[in-house]
Formats: sequence, C-alpha cells, structure tokens
Amino acid sequence: MSEARVNHPGLIVPVGHVEPVPRRIRGTVDGRTVLDTRNALYVWEWPGYPQYSIPLRDVAEGALTDEGRTGKLSPGPARRHALHAGSQVREAAAWVWEEGAPERLLGTARFRWDAIDAWYEEDEQVFVHPRSPYTRVDALRSSSGVRVEVDGVVLADAPHAVLLFETGLPTRYYVERPYVDWTVLEPADTVTACPYKGTTTGYWSFTSRTATHADIAWSYDFPTPQVASIAGMVAFYNEQVDLSVDGAFVPRPVPVSRDAWQRAHER
Repeated sequence: MSEARVNHPGLIVPVGHVEPVPRRIRGTVDGRTVLDTRNALYVWEWPGYPQYSIPLRDVAEGALTDEGRTGKLSPGPARRHALHAGSQVREAAAWVWEEGAPERLLGTARFRWDAIDAWYEEDEQVFVHPRSPYTRVDALRSSSGVRVEVDGVVLADAPHAVLLFETGLPTRYYVERPYVDWTVLEPADTVTACPYKGTTTGYWSFTSRTATHADIAWSYDFPTPQVASIAGMVAFYNEQVDLSVDGAFVPRPVPVSRDAWQRAHER
C-alpha cells in the first residue's frame, strides 16, 4: 500500500475571506421569494468553498426573527435567526453577523443552505453550495493506462482514462466500464451531488476477504456540460485503493477534511 501524501495543489482561500458576488442571488421557500439581491457577499467558513451572505435589506420584510442565541462561526460571532415564509418556519436558518466578524459582513446574514428550498444565480438554480470563483474543474482525456486494486484484487485495468482535476482535490481517474470487473463490485444506493459535476447515477462497494469498502466507486451518467467527457465512466476513491498509472504506483492522497466545517453547520 502506498503512503498517503498530498499530490495536488492545495486550497488557497483563508477562512474569513470575503468577496463580492457579481451575480443576482435569489432564494425561495415554499414558492415564496425570501431573499433577492445583487449585493451578496461570498464568505469562506472553510477553505473549500464559500457561502452567500445576504444584505438584510434584501431579505423579505419580517422574514427573520432573532432566536436569542449568539454563536462563534469561523469568521466571527453571529446571532441565530429563524426564517418565516407564509406558514413555513425554519429554525436556525440564518446567522446575522455581529461585531467581531469581518467588517464587510456586518448588516448581512449567512443562511443555512438547506433552510432555503431553491437558490438561484441569475435564472439558473444552484445546487449543494455556491460555486467558488476560485475553483476550476478540467476533464482531460489521457492515453495513460490506469490499474485499480484493493487487497490484491484488480477492480479495473484500463488502457486509457479521463483525468479530472478539481481545485484543492486529488486527481480522479475515470475509466470506461468495459475495463471494470463488475463481478467483484456491489451496487449501492448512495447518491451524491456536486455543483461542478452534477448528481451521481451510480455507486459501488467492494468486499474483500478482510473488509467491506463501501462506496468505493461512482459514476455520472449525465454530468454538467463542462465535464461531459466523464459521462458513463467510473472513478474510484484514490484514498481507498492502490492505483497505478502506466505501471507506476500513485501514493494515496490525504483526504481533505470537512469535519470542522460540518460541525459548525450542525449547530
């Protein structure tokens, strides 16, 4: 097994970084528009991607009510608010920034993503989280051979692949399905989504003699147009497999941790 290491460029945006959003941002709850602004801000609560912070003047009148709780988010202190839209009440839906947070955030609110039914940039719906203006995703065809093994069992052996490069994440190697050994993989019900690639249409697990490796591979049958070349292909988590490219082993990458960011949003 190869030693884990970082073999891709790291994230460069510091926590607490704030930038203007040059797009109209709207949010709806139960079909009602609860926020509509051309003056949103990006705020990074972890280096991976930003959240929107919305000027309070661009939130529907009376939509936010103070819940009487102040918390310390990564960029600074904020006061928790509930969101009201018609008969809908979403508790812990927004944090209104207080003194001690970056000055540009004062007078704005960062909404919990799932407290809003649908987010829009201009007239296009945005899924999972805001797209980072500093993230680039490239899918490049490669004539390099890719071999994937786990516990000595070959899961895939392909003469070529599509390599997907995404800012701050390990390179992913997508191979065509005829080069995957489907006799050793088990379908899983898992579905994940990515604002840059779309929604997965398949996940697979592998059980070796010693362990079960859940959700070790995935596929996008209908990816976004920007990465259309990975459609129908299969990728494996480099962090969980022994992968070689043109016969040379690729060290397992160190996973990007989101634990701290997730804990902050579960409060």
